[in-house]
Amino acid sequence: MKTLYKATAIATFTTLLLSTGYSCKDSLDINPQAQITEEQIISDPNVATNLVTGIYNIFFAGDAFGNDVRGFQFTILGDIASDDADKGSTPQDYGDANAIDQLQANGNNGVVNNIWKGYYQAIARANQALSQLQNAQFDATTKNRLIGEARFLRGMFYFNLVRIFGGVPLLNRVPAASEVNLPQFQTRAAAADIYKFVIDDLTFAANNLPVIANNSADVGRASKGAAQALLAKVYLYNKDYQNAYNTSQAVITDGTYGLLNDFTQLFRQSGNNSRESIFEIQAGQNLACNAAIDRFTVAQGPRAGGKNGWVDRGYGFNNPSVSLANEYEPNDVRKNATIITINPSNGANSVGTILYDGFRVPTQDSVQNQRYNYKAYYSREAEPNCGNPDRLPKHVMVIRYAEVLLIHAEAASQIGQGGAARTDINALRRRAKVAELTGIPTLQQIWHERRVELAMEQDRFFDLVRQDAVQPGRAAAAFTADGKTWNATRAVFPIPQQQIDLSGGNLKQNPGY
Repeated sequence: MKTLYKATAIATFTTLLLSTGYSCKDSLDINPQAQITEEQIISDPNVATNLVTGIYNIFFAGDAFGNDVRGFQFTILGDIASDDADKGSTPQDYGDANAIDQLQANGNNGVVNNIWKGYYQAIARANQALSQLQNAQFDATTKNRLIGEARFLRGMFYFNLVRIFGGVPLLNRVPAASEVNLPQFQTRAAAADIYKFVIDDLTFAANNLPVIANNSADVGRASKGAAQALLAKVYLYNKDYQNAYNTSQAVITDGTYGLLNDFTQLFRQSGNNSRESIFEIQAGQNLACNAAIDRFTVAQGPRAGGKNGWVDRGYGFNNPSVSLANEYEPNDVRKNATIITINPSNGANSVGTILYDGFRVPTQDSVQNQRYNYKAYYSREAEPNCGNPDRLPKHVMVIRYAEVLLIHAEAASQIGQGGAARTDINALRRRAKVAELTGIPTLQQIWHERRVELAMEQDRFFDLVRQDAVQPGRAAAAFTADGKTWNATRAVFPIPQQQIDLSGGNLKQNPGY
């Protein structure tokens, strides 16, 4: 277990967001082992570091079916809503997720409300830490590094919020008690203003965070490379291709990161914090058995159905689609490393599906659905855990070097650097053991590569919306191939009605909901 995510002594400051209900919390949700004064925070860099650690711990603070930042609820939006995955389980199981799968959610959907509350809790933590760090009296390098970590995380939180909802309330600081009901904290900023805020946060982070090698004691904390990689992605979303190219190029030429040689190892414990990892949510074991994202693995695991009698691996949600399975080229090693395919029954010759750790998943007559997310699988027998299947210590990859190559390739294509794009794409194809491209890759070829490389990593829905803004009709065609009906108003999710009500109507709903 990395020190980064342990529950450590954290100041019991009030993390006030909005008194009208935007996820008010009374503390940082970390169990304090001692009382810490403001004077200690501003004078002791170790104490200040613990305060920033409280922001990272938000990844573990949620519930698989409650407030969430990067767990199962986020998976519903990033994967299940897309053409890469179907809800899974039974048709009646978890109606809110089913509505999102069918692109029919409304403002009363619990998933979007859980995400809204989880992210504003996360932003509250970041703002609370920043409000204290501004007054720090220790050396400027350490102070700016800690501020850079907090701003990286806040920038990431707002980047996801703007992709999910469009414009949202912009809280750039902790409101004073007399300010919490001011309209500026209860109304939606324009999406363009949110993106500008994100770019400002990530630029500061990139300029002030250190390079962190993946064998460093600080692995898992935000780094210069993480800030640059995420900033390049934000530029891509804003069609600022020159900056996306330059910023991703900086990550590539730095030499800190590279592709892991064997793709099949990336999402196993042996692949944790590999040379390919740029920002990865850490997980591990502790006495409380809560140092992991609640049910991230179990919610996506193979589920018993039909002929039972086997110890299943989970709830059966987030199943790779036929559309995704058909996207892979023959012999692409990424397919079998991404999709657990449940074999059909074959009488006495039925052996089921044997996973990499030797665990046997029975044939189709005993398993609820036909495909499962291999990237979310964690072996309970072959890999360490503390005995709580709901808190299996599965790391979650947020951004990795392969995505930087894909960002670089797409930006290169858009600015007329086709040769660079081919180099990037062929590096991924060589590892995947498929034929390299001989010509300059088209945008469609780059997008194909992006899909099969990053499938089931909770990003496809947002990326497909982004692609549709570049090439109108792209999303409709993709969703049609998956049996869904696309409506452009579904490019963002509905603002939770509960939050509109709590704001006294100051928050306005997205068009079409």
